[in-house]
Amino acid sequence: MNPRLFSFVGGSAGPWRVTRIDTIVGEPLPAVTNVTVVPDVSPTADASWTLRGITSNERYVTRDEKTDLVARQEGLGRAASMCAALIPIRKSPEWWGLPQDERRRIFEDQSTHVKTGLKFLPAIARRLHHCRDLGPDEPFDFLTWFEYAPADSAAFDDLVALLRGTPEWRYVTREIDVRLVRDEA
Repeated sequence: MNPRLFSFVGGSAGPWRVTRIDTIVGEPLPAVTNVTVVPDVSPTADASWTLRGITSNERYVTRDEKTDLVARQEGLGRAASMCAALIPIRKSPEWWGLPQDERRRIFEDQSTHVKTGLKFLPAIARRLHHCRDLGPDEPFDFLTWFEYAPADSAAFDDLVALLRGTPEWRYVTREIDVRLVRDEA
């Protein structure tokens, strides 16, 4: 078992109930009623879709930004975090053709991605999963999982709107926004 590999399984059962799935750009995902997040699993026959990603090192942050993120972000699984969002993203070949330093300039210098995200911590917790590291057959480059309390839903909408309005988002060719609530057991 790989402790860094996670699967997001969309189907008819699971602890996270889907409240909406919005296709922002590109091909949609099939509709599902529930999502399960599980470590290191292969696709199952009863799933409508399984998206896989692996946690990795922070690729576009400086030491100071990483220190600030670690100090301010709280973990996933907080009792009050009854809301979640799964946002899978694919970026264009033009993005991936840029050297790392140019992607960093767009990511932070122009788009202020990290600086913007810091404004919403610790209310919104997130974990980024890289899909490109798993091979060329993955349908997305990144899967971002967010958790937050219902009272922070408007703040989460503000965060997503700010990020989608940046120069970085010109390179996004597929994005799905899956909103969820945790079903109480």
